[in-house]
Amino acid sequence: MRDQVPSHWRGAILVCSKCSKKVGGGFGPKGKTRLAKALRELGNGKKGRRADFGVIETGCLKLCPKKAVVAIDASRPRDWLLIEPGTPIETVAERLGLST
Repeated sequence: MRDQVPSHWRGAILVCSKCSKKVGGGFGPKGKTRLAKALRELGNGKKGRRADFGVIETGCLKLCPKKAVVAIDASRPRDWLLIEPGTPIETVAERLGLST
């Protein structure tokens, strides 16, 4: 049995699922997509550990901003971002360090 599995991720993003549910989407071309799904679509088209980066929806992060979603770049855990619905996903990706 293996004790380690390789990944192609160059980073991981944590997104609060409770915040995402509260704002009811607000991202993507039509403004109806949840933040985590919109971020995953920016990847190389692959899922799971073969994707360029990981987007993990967590439970409540206990910050609970009004009309925003909390996202954390795992490589910079001191900087928690509050992302308002309607923010272009490219801008969000740049703030999270996902742009190439």
